[in-house]
Amino acid sequence: MNPIQQYAIVTANYWAFTLTDGALRMLVLLFFYQQGFSPFEIAMLFVLYEFFGIVTNLIGGWLGAKMGLKLTMDVGLALQIGALMMLTVNPEWLTVAYVMIAQALSGIAKDLNKMSAKSSIKSLASDAEGKLYRWVALLTGSKNALKGVGFFLGAFLLSAFGFENSLYILAGLLILALAVSVLLLDNNLGKAKNKPKFSEIFSKSPAVNGLSAARFFLFGARDIWFVVALPVYLAGVLGWEETEIGAYLALWVIGYGFIQASAPKITGSKSPHPPTSRTAMLLAFALATIPFVMGVTLSYEPEWILLTGLLLFAVAFALNSAVHSYLIVSYADADGTSKDVGFYYMANAGGRLTGTLLSGYVYQVAGMEACLFAAAVFVVIAGALAGRISPDSKGASLGS
Repeated sequence: MNPIQQYAIVTANYWAFTLTDGALRMLVLLFFYQQGFSPFEIAMLFVLYEFFGIVTNLIGGWLGAKMGLKLTMDVGLALQIGALMMLTVNPEWLTVAYVMIAQALSGIAKDLNKMSAKSSIKSLASDAEGKLYRWVALLTGSKNALKGVGFFLGAFLLSAFGFENSLYILAGLLILALAVSVLLLDNNLGKAKNKPKFSEIFSKSPAVNGLSAARFFLFGARDIWFVVALPVYLAGVLGWEETEIGAYLALWVIGYGFIQASAPKITGSKSPHPPTSRTAMLLAFALATIPFVMGVTLSYEPEWILLTGLLLFAVAFALNSAVHSYLIVSYADADGTSKDVGFYYMANAGGRLTGTLLSGYVYQVAGMEACLFAAAVFVVIAGALAGRISPDSKGASLGS
């Protein structure tokens, strides 16, 4: 099969997984909020999900380079099916500890799948005429749009079919995706010519290390206020219903995904001048103003400020994320790309873990305004770290 057909299979695989992953997150969040769990207890449900993302990206990148990306993608799908089935047990078994274990499996699955999909593009697309930037932006943007659909799907399935039946429906979709991947995906996709040693799992590239540090704070900033604090605030303070929360968050992430997919057009970055670390720095500093202003003004018109701010944040964060996603694939070593990409997404998972914990804790002790201020600080740090990356790295500055 030609590279475009392989790219289509990888993308479809990633789409199916992302749809079920978004739905599962919303199912778990809303179901356990209904059961009376506190915001911090809900955050704890996702701790192992994010923690094992750190481990998975680090080791999974090495496995992908050594054994091929088809294997890591298929294992990710299989583990997600297992995680879904773990939650179909008697509701009395669904303690915080048990759900954390199921979410740990889901976290491993998600990051195996994401690392494999992002890494495979380096093998399938060249950087000529901006193709690499466009393909990365399309994959990432479409994934996030479907994650938004997954949020809505999770809320809808919970209200229409209940928790257990919803899990069976999602597992069925993944079984179909796994069958397609096993039958059609190239076995040699992403295998390094020089088999990497396990000691090489940590990146030796200053550009990859710097971008990884910036990614930690960028995604930590988003999750500090978005993962737990926002849906709990919408339900507990603004009085929104489950389906309203799921539908709104779905529309937000879908819009965010479309913006991300369109990032190459929006930034005006055409070959020979794709984005650079300076682009990432400037976009981060612009993004930081949004949660700061929201935190200052939220008490005046909470619903209007929150919804307007969310729209602005979606645009700015999508552009930041798209540029980051391009830069890591561009900076990564062409032979065994998944090692560098895995290391980078390890930092991403670390930021999400930190953001998730802070989202529950800071909201519980200090409220939504404090979450927004913390997010602004994290984004400023992300921008400063991106700005320290050597200008000799690939690409050119914003607007060039």
